[in-house]
Amino acid sequence: MALWAVRSAKAKDVPPGVRSFLLRHEEEEAKHLKEFETRLGVQSHVREKLPRMPSQWWALVIHLFGYETLGLEFAKLLVQVQPELMSILEDEHVHVAFFEREVQKVLEQGGPAAEGARDSAKAWWRRVPPTVDRYLEGESLEPFRPELRQRILAAIHQRFCHVGLLDDTTL
Repeated sequence: MALWAVRSAKAKDVPPGVRSFLLRHEEEEAKHLKEFETRLGVQSHVREKLPRMPSQWWALVIHLFGYETLGLEFAKLLVQVQPELMSILEDEHVHVAFFEREVQKVLEQGGPAAEGARDSAKAWWRRVPPTVDRYLEGESLEPFRPELRQRILAAIHQRFCHVGLLDDTTL
């Protein structure tokens, strides 16, 4: 999902410095996807159209931060099974940190953009549980699904609270 979100975000009006990060980020995400496809022996779904992403930076950065945070949590699980993929986890830490700083910049500005970002985070948060459920659909995950779901959602919630997007009552 992050690869498609990044590709869609490149077409938006983003702050200086973000576009170059998105270009580099897209290359890394494409490399990660190719590695997964090679290891699993499957071809991933190719989208005909890029996903719709918000036009306002304060909303777009929430989506990017959210999906990167979700990707980070799955990368943490992945390296437990395949430690040789640690480079993917390291990349995800860099991506999350970048977007976390961008979210903090929006929140520090205050005003309508900060309030819009918080509202966008609440809306994104409501949509993430079904996304996690879809990602955990595999039969092999059945015995672990409830624990994995809870762990992933709690980690994302904690990160959103830490940066100031959500409060403890939204979990």
